[in-house]
Amino acid sequence: MSAWAEGGARTGVLLVNSGTPDAAEPRAVRAFLARFLADRRVVDLPRVLWLPLLYLLILPFRPRAVARRYRSIWRDSGSPLRALTFALRDGLYTALGGGATPLAAIEVGMLYSSPDVGAALGRLRACGVERLVVLPLFPQYCGATTGAVGDHVNTQLRRSAWAPQLFFIEHYHDDPAYIEALRASVADYWRAHGRTAHLLLSFHGIPERRVRHGDPYYGQCRESAALLARALQLAPGDWSVSFQSRFGPAGWLKPYTSSVLAAMPAGGTREVTVICPGFAVDCLETLEEIAIENRRVFLRAGGQRYEYVPALNATTAHAACLAELIGRRLGIAARAAPGRSASAAGG
Repeated sequence: MSAWAEGGARTGVLLVNSGTPDAAEPRAVRAFLARFLADRRVVDLPRVLWLPLLYLLILPFRPRAVARRYRSIWRDSGSPLRALTFALRDGLYTALGGGATPLAAIEVGMLYSSPDVGAALGRLRACGVERLVVLPLFPQYCGATTGAVGDHVNTQLRRSAWAPQLFFIEHYHDDPAYIEALRASVADYWRAHGRTAHLLLSFHGIPERRVRHGDPYYGQCRESAALLARALQLAPGDWSVSFQSRFGPAGWLKPYTSSVLAAMPAGGTREVTVICPGFAVDCLETLEEIAIENRRVFLRAGGQRYEYVPALNATTAHAACLAELIGRRLGIAARAAPGRSASAAGG
C-alpha cells in the first residue's frame, strides 16, 4: 500500500501565503490592509493603542499610496503573488506525481485575501482528505507569518467536525533542497547576466522586540544566508544580510536594506546582486521595493550596476524542493512524474 494513502486515507496539501489585494486600487488595498493589519500576529501592540491608529490614520490615507505601488507591478493576470502561488501549486502537483499517487488535491489558501484558508480547507474536505499537509510558504519561521497560518488553520478546524491527521511544516530555512534551489537560481542568474562583486541577501524585517521575546526568525534568516553563501563558495566579504519593509517608528531588525545599499558605493561596492530568500514567490516587497525602489536608492548613491535575482517562484527546482519536504514530513520519498518539463511556469 502506498504511504500516500496509508490505511486507505487520502492525502491533501494546503499551501498558504499571506495574500494580496484583489485589484491595484485604493478600495481593494484598504480591504486587504484592514484584514492584514488587524491580525494580532502581524501587529502585536495593545489593541487600545493600535486600532485607533489603524482605523483613523492608516486605513483612510495609506491605501492610495500603496495602490500606486501595486500598479507598478500589476500584470494582465492580476497580482503577481496570486498568479505565482497558483503556478507553484500546479508545479507541485506535477512534482508529486500528479495522478500517479492517491493525492486528493493541492489547494491554495491566503491569510488575508481570497481564496482564504477556510475556503481552501472546505475544498480539501470535499475531496475526502483524511491526512492534511499544511505548508506555509515562508521558509523561515516567524510568529507573524507561520504562526498566523497555524492560528487560521486551527480556528477553521475547530469550527468543523472534520478532523484530518495534520502534518504541519513549520520551516525549511536550512533544508538542503531549499538551499540548493537558491544556489542554482543565483548561479544561473550570474551565468546569464554576469556576476557582481557583492551579494546582498535581503529578508523581510520584523520588530526587534519579537526576537527578544523568543521568535527564532532572525537566527533562521542568518542561517539560511550562511548556508547559501557557503554553497556559492563566497568569501566573507562578498556577501551580507539586511532586512527590508520596516513599518512604524519602533526598532526593526537591522541593518536596513535601504541603508546598506545607500552606503555601498561610498564604501567601494558599485555592483551588487540582491536576492530575497525569505519570499517563496515574487510580490510587492520584491518586485517594487527591491527591484525598483532600492535599485533607485543604490544608483542615486553612485552605484553602477544593480541586479535582482527573482524568487524561486514556480520553477521546477522550487516545486521539487517542496515535494521533497512534503514527502519527508509524511515519511516517504516524493515521486516525480515521468516526462516532467525542465521548468514550470513562473515569472
